[in-house]
Amino acid sequence: MTTPDFPPREYERRLDLTQRAMREHRLDALLFTTEAELRYFTGFRTLFWQSPTRPWFLVLPAEGKPIAVIPTIGENLMATTWIDDIRTFSSPHADDDGLSLLTSALHGRARVGMPMGRETSLRMPLNDFTRLRDALPETEFCDATELVQALRMVKSELEIEVIYEICAIASEAFENAPNLFREGQSLKDTFRAFRIDLLQRGADDVPYLVGGAGPGGYGDVISPPSDKPLEAGDVLMLDTGATLNGYFCDFDRNFAIGHASSEARDAYARLHDATEAAIEAARPGMTCADLFKLMNDRIGGTGSNVGRLGHGLGMQLTEAPSLIDFDETILQEGMVITLEPSMDLSEGKMMVHEENIVIRDGPAQLLSRRAAPELPIL
Repeated sequence: MTTPDFPPREYERRLDLTQRAMREHRLDALLFTTEAELRYFTGFRTLFWQSPTRPWFLVLPAEGKPIAVIPTIGENLMATTWIDDIRTFSSPHADDDGLSLLTSALHGRARVGMPMGRETSLRMPLNDFTRLRDALPETEFCDATELVQALRMVKSELEIEVIYEICAIASEAFENAPNLFREGQSLKDTFRAFRIDLLQRGADDVPYLVGGAGPGGYGDVISPPSDKPLEAGDVLMLDTGATLNGYFCDFDRNFAIGHASSEARDAYARLHDATEAAIEAARPGMTCADLFKLMNDRIGGTGSNVGRLGHGLGMQLTEAPSLIDFDETILQEGMVITLEPSMDLSEGKMMVHEENIVIRDGPAQLLSRRAAPELPIL
């Protein structure tokens, strides 16, 4: 039998906090259709979300335990969670992919909240959602984005412990760089060696691994690897989102192959300094915009066009909030965030530096092991 990632008390805590917020917002239920929210409230974790064929639903009533309305194929796994009201439907279905069961679960609930804003999506056919609203003419569907994101942004100690562990695994793999990366190695082989090392050290999966390499810097931070060999003078960057028990780390490391240009060394030092300043300054009560401004000022206001300089981290590789000039979210104890300043360099190149921290009552706690203060040479 599958072992749950957390004990029932963790999910009971989440539900209690959510239902308190629901009462404040006069919501009779919350409706979720996406993987992260279903897993957050139930513990239901599966890679089957890679298939877009079937819709999945979770109803959180204002009182009582969540109601899972899911395809029959997921019944056995859902039964291993703390959820006991599991309503299943045969799927794919010609004209009723759970819609009648979902309508019944929501019947009589006047105000139903759903994530509708930034960083959310509707993982069900839009036509079916229209049919759902038509079948519930007395129900008002409301935007619950702020409510849900506010709850998920603050992690429990159990969540932080898992993120710390996967950050430690990735930190050890990065520290093994001299044994993994070398001049003449193709970027594909570089990525492959790093992925294998992460798995051998205990990561469950490496669903996100991007990076780049080039003379003095790299062109972007989201590319898959090519067959191009590493050459002397290249700056190699790997950015990993490895997972453990469904939780991500997300940080990168930069390395110079053979030798480094003065521009690359200077950019690395400035980014390291900006990150150090943010680690020292991050406290409850600051806003995300404050932290963005601090890092942006330390790199001379000449950051890259990536847009933001960090984000939330947890069950998803990127979560709310964003470290950007318009995000006034107040930092709270228990928030796990990335610090990710970046700079544009000459000839269309760039450099990014990233660490993972958790906000504490006092100085922030590093989750990733701090990068070297000078650009490492391999």
